[in-house]
Amino acid sequence: MQRYFVPEDNWQDDRLTITGDDAHHIIRVMRGEIGDELICNHPSGFAVLGEVMALEQQEVAVFIKSKLEEKVELPVYVTIAHGLPKGDKLEYVLQKGTELGASAFIPFKADRSIVKWDGKKASKKMARFAKIVKEASEQSHRNRIPQVSSIMGIEELIAETMDYDVKIFAYEEEAKTDQFVSFSKIVSKLRMNQQIVVCIGPEGGFSDKEVTLLKKNDFHSVRLGPRILRTETAPLYVLASISYQLEELGC
Repeated sequence: MQRYFVPEDNWQDDRLTITGDDAHHIIRVMRGEIGDELICNHPSGFAVLGEVMALEQQEVAVFIKSKLEEKVELPVYVTIAHGLPKGDKLEYVLQKGTELGASAFIPFKADRSIVKWDGKKASKKMARFAKIVKEASEQSHRNRIPQVSSIMGIEELIAETMDYDVKIFAYEEEAKTDQFVSFSKIVSKLRMNQQIVVCIGPEGGFSDKEVTLLKKNDFHSVRLGPRILRTETAPLYVLASISYQLEELGC
């Protein structure tokens, strides 16, 4: 069944209206008809079963039949802070990270980030990112669309996450030594509704300056297994590990 995220202003009592690209998708792509059922998500995080009442050229009127009881979100809030990587790797992280349950993403300009985005390019990228996380949320039947922050520097990132419960960064040098903090130990201590930020460096990892700055601000370095992961693989390892520990273990 198709799922659509509907802006808050489009909800009214037992009715809602789907507009824009989603209305076009229902009318033109799916060839929707009156009586078709679909799932609609409210920005606050709940979902309803709806029935199409009317189809106009640019909007679809939906009757709310019932509220759905779904438990699809991670029991903790995980923010992936990712140093800007090359190519379309960040788009991959946004898509797959959304599927795996990330609550938010913070792209940041790291010392070893090679890519440079001017204002115009950054604006286009942010619009593209918003579309990616929305579509991935619909595909994976999420109840919330992850927030994607504007690109920031590492100092802004630290300030933005100052009050988080758990703050860690993946440091490849940890994987090369016997003196390391295992990510699994941190995951095993997570508690419901905690806010977690995980910082991932770009290709080449974090600079010594960044490592010092992060540690100074209560970020703990961790090892993500004994192997060195690609920058786009690391956040998926993180999210899958958290999901396994908190959602699957003991089921």
